Amino acid sequence: MTDLDIAQSYSPKRIEEIAAQLNIPADQLEFYGKYKAKLPLDTAQGQANGKLILVSAISPTPAGEGKTTMSIGLHDALCKLGKTSLAVLREPSLGPVFGIKGGATGGGHVQVVPMEDINLHFCGDFSAIESANNLLSAMIDNHLHFNLEPKLDPRSILWKRAMDLNDRALRNINVGLGGKTQGMPREGGFDITAASEIMAILCMSKDLQDLKKRLGNILVGYTFDRQPVFAKDLKAQGAMTALLTEAIKPNMVQTLESNPVLMHGGPFANIAQGTNTIIATKMGLRLADYVVTEAGFGFDLGGEKFLDLKCRAAGIQPEAVVLVATVRALKYHGHQPLQELQTENIDALKAGMVNLEKHLENVSKFGLSAVVVVNRFPTDTDAEVETVIAECAARGIKAVSSTAWSDGGAGSIELAKAVLELIDSPREDFKFLYDLELDVKSKIEKVACDFYGAGKVTYSTIAERDIKRINELGMNQAPICIAKTQKSLSDDPTKKGRPSGFTFHIRGIEIAAGAGFLIPLSGDIMRMPGLPKAPAAQNIDVDEKGNISGLF
Repeated sequence: MTDLDIAQSYSPKRIEEIAAQLNIPADQLEFYGKYKAKLPLDTAQGQANGKLILVSAISPTPAGEGKTTMSIGLHDALCKLGKTSLAVLREPSLGPVFGIKGGATGGGHVQVVPMEDINLHFCGDFSAIESANNLLSAMIDNHLHFNLEPKLDPRSILWKRAMDLNDRALRNINVGLGGKTQGMPREGGFDITAASEIMAILCMSKDLQDLKKRLGNILVGYTFDRQPVFAKDLKAQGAMTALLTEAIKPNMVQTLESNPVLMHGGPFANIAQGTNTIIATKMGLRLADYVVTEAGFGFDLGGEKFLDLKCRAAGIQPEAVVLVATVRALKYHGHQPLQELQTENIDALKAGMVNLEKHLENVSKFGLSAVVVVNRFPTDTDAEVETVIAECAARGIKAVSSTAWSDGGAGSIELAKAVLELIDSPREDFKFLYDLELDVKSKIEKVACDFYGAGKVTYSTIAERDIKRINELGMNQAPICIAKTQKSLSDDPTKKGRPSGFTFHIRGIEIAAGAGFLIPLSGDIMRMPGLPKAPAAQNIDVDEKGNISGLF
């Protein structure tokens, strides 16, 4: 059975029944059909905070690790143990759904439903973000057309349009063609919606007024004499906020085992912060004793950004970290060929442990401790799973296996118990990886060298110019959100395992003034992905009764 077949075999409860589990009355819900609802921003205001559990993973591989699956499995298992638990997750982007990765609602018997709705338009948040993004684009080009003050230099405009699909043809475009009445011709482009600064802003905002302030602080370009122009200079922030008044409210759905889930926001972790919204996470902490959340891709990306960006801004911290690993991924990092990953290979498995080991070391740099969970696949042998657990034990780390994909929450009971034990154990004080007072280069080098394992960092001429501009704008004390490949600890996607001593190159630094952070760019990370040769969209269909097939 496919994930969609499994999801459609369950009968979800009405969303008011799910909300009642968290003592949320039905009259507080804003219904989007029978199984989805938005929650007002003041939900559970003033209630005590629960404990936050962060789920991340080793460096991703083509074999897949199942971080969302393990997050949902842990949440369902905590509920089975009688705990008041809530999963707070990101919304899927349509780009991967129709591309190569698929959706982001878990898998097997640990999924969030309604699976089809969530993976497609859900409650319209991505569309609202897209509209707010493109409204600003329209106002920028209108400003140019009428030659309004402040006089924008069209060559300096930084803002791009957005669309939530993979479309390489839109990475670089020309706009304003067709004569004087059609606007001023200039070069532009599209970002995928998950990479838009509007998405980052929504996820970093604390409330509606903070959202409006951040939208106004978006740097759109410069005047001819190199003075910065912000969205507030175009008087765009009010209308943009109006488009996001519903999108800022968290969405409630449920797992296949009828346990509550908040899904809100969806930035990618290789080019943005890779976590759900501050609003949803803090609401979750008011609603439940335990909140399970995830950070995209490996701990080097989503995990670091969750802690250094989100936790710093929100004033929160996790009580425990779960690192997801698979036998297949460890063998891949041990240089076993992709097509042979289903074959037992203890030597390759042990060799690949260096990748997990580095991520565990990185967890400890924040004063945190981790439990390792082996997301078990049918082709894994007992000897391989036992080897991972033994190798972790030799490093002083608790590791357990999970069969949540096939067994639901029951398959993660051992994981849930290990996490609860970790939460109750003594630990160091939480700390950030770097201080904001450090200069831009020092912050970059702290992450690249101490966290990724680089030997040194080099900067292009453009990056050096960007740093000078950052200092002129007074943003040198902003945190950093490095954009790099998710496939390696380094900036080279071909380097598996635990590369070290490499040169980490920064080709430029973007200023996300609205989101409140800087984005150093490494490698060939693109903000608008392309479709593969055989995209998943070719397999998606709808029958005469409106039933969707082909989603995974």
